[in-house]
Amino acid sequence: MNTYNIKNITLALLLGATVLAPSCKNVLDIENPATLSQNAVFSSVSYTNSAVIGIYNKLPGDDGYGSRISILYPQGGEDFKIGGDFNPLDRRGLSGYGASPDNTELNAPFAQLYSGIERANICIKYIPLSNLYNNGTAAEKASMRKLYGEALTLRAQFYYELIRNWGDVPASFVPAEDVPDPSLPKTDRDEIYDKLLADLELASELVPWRSQSNEPTTRVSKAAVKGLRARIALARGGYSLRREPRMMMRKDDYKAFYKIAMDECKSIIDKGENGLNPSFENLFKTLHTAGRMDPNYELIFEVGAYGGNARTDTKLGYANGIRMNTNSSFGQANGGNAAIPTYFYEFEKNDSRRDVTLAYFEIDATDSKAIVDPNSFREGKFRKYWTTIKGTNQTLGINYPLIRYADILLMYAEADNEVNGGPSAAAKNALELVRKRAFAGYESTIPATPGDYQGFFDAIVQERLLEFGGEGIRKYDLIRWNLLASTIEKTRANLRALMNGTGKYANVPTHVYYKPTRLLNTNVKAEIESLDLFGGSVSVAMYNPAPATAPAGYVKRNWRAAITEANITGPLTGFAIQFEPNRKELFPIFSGVLNLNANLTQDYGY
Repeated sequence: MNTYNIKNITLALLLGATVLAPSCKNVLDIENPATLSQNAVFSSVSYTNSAVIGIYNKLPGDDGYGSRISILYPQGGEDFKIGGDFNPLDRRGLSGYGASPDNTELNAPFAQLYSGIERANICIKYIPLSNLYNNGTAAEKASMRKLYGEALTLRAQFYYELIRNWGDVPASFVPAEDVPDPSLPKTDRDEIYDKLLADLELASELVPWRSQSNEPTTRVSKAAVKGLRARIALARGGYSLRREPRMMMRKDDYKAFYKIAMDECKSIIDKGENGLNPSFENLFKTLHTAGRMDPNYELIFEVGAYGGNARTDTKLGYANGIRMNTNSSFGQANGGNAAIPTYFYEFEKNDSRRDVTLAYFEIDATDSKAIVDPNSFREGKFRKYWTTIKGTNQTLGINYPLIRYADILLMYAEADNEVNGGPSAAAKNALELVRKRAFAGYESTIPATPGDYQGFFDAIVQERLLEFGGEGIRKYDLIRWNLLASTIEKTRANLRALMNGTGKYANVPTHVYYKPTRLLNTNVKAEIESLDLFGGSVSVAMYNPAPATAPAGYVKRNWRAAITEANITGPLTGFAIQFEPNRKELFPIFSGVLNLNANLTQDYGY
C-alpha cells in the first residue's frame, strides 16, 4: 500500500474525547513532507490520493484490524474464544461477555475508528468542492470521483464496526471543524445505517470495477462497495440489542433490507469478475505473501499490512494462529485465541476447511508438530511459517480479509431465501458452490440442499460457521439472527456431551497418541497426512476409541479427558461465562470516554 499518510488532522473525536493529534483546522500535513492548505491538497489528484490513503491507514494497526478489532472483538461464538482465564479488565473479558467499562481494550479501537471517520469526513467534504472534481479533464474527474467513493466506503466500514460492537453511537458526517458542540449524544443505529446505505449506493456509481482500475484488493473496488452495502443491509434488517426496550429486536420492514443485500450480491455474481479460489488453503496463504495465489479474486477487499510497526501492520499469525516455540527456527508465535473443542467435530471428515481453519498441533523447539489437547486448539488460517519473517517479530505483514466472494455467495443465498420464503435455484446453487469447493474430490458426501425456508436457513447458518471460522464474522452473524443466546446454551450442552462421550461424541477417544513429526511447510494436506497418530489418520484416530495406556513410543495426549466442567461453566475458563441475553450482545463504552462527554450514556444495563 502507498505509504503516504495524513499525520495531523483535527480530531475532537466528535464526542468530546481527547484530541489524538495536534489541532490542524485548516491544513493537512502530508508526508511528502510539504504542508499544504486544504485547497491545495484537493486541487491535485496525487495529493487527494494521499489524503484518502490516510483514511486507509486507520484500518490496520494494533487498535484496528491489525489486532484488537480483528483478533479480540469478534470472539465469543461457537468457533473461537480468547484463551486464558477470564478477567473483566483485560482481553479475556471480551469473549467471556463480561468486559468492564474500565477495560482498556475498549478505548483505543473506539478512538481509532472515529479518527478514520474524521479523516473520511474531511475528504468527503472537500473532494466534491474541488475544481478538479467539477471542472477537470475527464480522467481527472473520474479519478476524483473514485477517491470520493472510496472515502464514502471507508467511512461506512468504520461506522459499521462501531455499531456492531457498541450499538447506537455518536455520529457526525461532517469534519469536526464544522461541529459546533463536539459532545454529541448517541444516534439511533437505523438512522446511521440508512445514511451509510445511501452513501454506498452513491459510491457504487463512483468507484469502478477492479478490472477497470487494476488496483490491488487493498483498495476499494465496486465489488467491495456492493459487498459492504449487502453486509450492512443484512445488519440493518437483522436483530440487534435496542436501548428502548432493552431487548433483541428487528424492525417490521426487515425484508426490504434483505432485498438490498440480495440485489447487491447478485450484481457482483452476474458481473463475473470474482470467483472462488479453487484452493481454500491458498486463499489464506495469499494474505501472507506478496505472491498472489488467488487467481479468481475471491479476496475482494483486504486490510493491507506493511511497515513492521504497531500502527500500520498486523499481528495476525503471531497474536493468533498456530503456536510456535521461541526456539523453533521460525521464532515465537503466541496464538492467543483458542478454538471451542466441539468446533472440530462440526466439520465432516472430508471437509477440507477443517484442517485449514483449525490447528490441533503446535510447533516445538525442534520444528516438529506436537498434537495439543482440544482446549489448546488454535486458529489455522494465520500461520507465521507461511511468511518469510522469523525471530522475535510480532508484526508479520499478513493482510486481513474483510470481504471475500464466498461471503457474497452465502449472503445472496440467505437473502434470497428470506425475501422469497424459500430458496430459488440460484440460491441453492450459490450454497452448493461453496460446499463443492470444501468437499472437492468428495462431492458425493455433500449433504443434500434443503428446499424449504427453515431447512435452507439452517443450512446457511451451519455453512457460515464452517466457512468463516476465525475471520471475525460468526459472533456478529449469531447476533443479527438472534441466535447468540441459544447457541451459547447449545454449545455448553455439546461440550458436556463431548466430555461425557455421549450422543454424536460417543466414539470420540478419551486420549490420542502421537509421535512428533517434522514440519514440512508445504501444504496443509501433506502436513496432516504426515502426522504419526496411533490408529491411523486424523479421520480415524480422532473419531474412534483408543487404548487407555500409551502404546510404545507414542506420546499420550488427553482428548475427551481434557474437557472438564470448568471448561463449560467454570468462573475462569467456562464458555461465554458472563453472557446475559438482552444485555451482553454489545460492549460497554469505555468509562474514560464517558467522562469526557456529558451527553453520552452507557445504556444496556452497564
